[in-house]
Amino acid sequence: MEAIGEFDVDREDGGRPTTLAAGRAPGESGVSVLSQRFCGGVHLKDTPRQHHVCFQMSSLRIERRLAGRALRHEAPEGGLAICPAGIDGAVDADQSVAMIRVAIDPGQLALAAAEDSALEARLIGRLSGYDRALFESARTLALESADNYPNGPLYWSEVAGAFVDGLIARHTAGPEIRIRGTLGKDILERLKDYIVAHLDEPIDVAALAAVAGRSPFHFSRVFARSVGITPHRYVVRLRLQRAMELVRDERSSLAEIAARTGFADQSHLSRWIRRVYGVSITQLRSADRQQQR
Repeated sequence: MEAIGEFDVDREDGGRPTTLAAGRAPGESGVSVLSQRFCGGVHLKDTPRQHHVCFQMSSLRIERRLAGRALRHEAPEGGLAICPAGIDGAVDADQSVAMIRVAIDPGQLALAAAEDSALEARLIGRLSGYDRALFESARTLALESADNYPNGPLYWSEVAGAFVDGLIARHTAGPEIRIRGTLGKDILERLKDYIVAHLDEPIDVAALAAVAGRSPFHFSRVFARSVGITPHRYVVRLRLQRAMELVRDERSSLAEIAARTGFADQSHLSRWIRRVYGVSITQLRSADRQQQR
């Protein structure tokens, strides 16, 4: 078993490919990349813990298997395959090839889908396909990783976010069965409106559960399953989004921004910005000024 970054790959021939890029930039983008070159052919199989989207970098005859289905065909440069988390997949080819795998945390996909009004969207497994925008984003992520993120974590997050948004827009479907007691788009909108209106105040799970009309225990379980993160992290996410707007505006002090967005103090705010976005507030403002020039 070979483990690189977020990926676990089982190689039956025992050989090791050349790794061209692996990992992700600091922060919580939920997206990782692995770029490898296989000489003389490839035989891979895995059951990923994350969603995987795989691209080959040249045209070749390739066989893919996914959850009992199989397809052998002449795949073009940039051809993709999508393996949702927990699904058995395999790849066979008798030619040398470079491949890029992009892994997406299932919780991150669920969160992005919820924010895109596609609550509980289901990633569609694909044995073949082509998506030029996703391919270009994947190549950008691989180049950024190979060069140690020269454009910084914020650029990585932007490209990674665009990749996830493209997946949701073109490669997901609604849930096969509507589960009783799910959150629902209207409830999520009410919750978001409530949080935004009370950003500068303490917001606990009991208050959110009351807005949703559920018990706190039941609400927390349903929310995490539907949105991909806990209610507390969702509140933090909305606080950070507003705080980032105010930081970039540069008309308020950090202490004022922290108070207006519900953080204990500016140190608390700074720690969360570094944790989620991978940069300090100083780096954030510097990057914004460079973009404005």
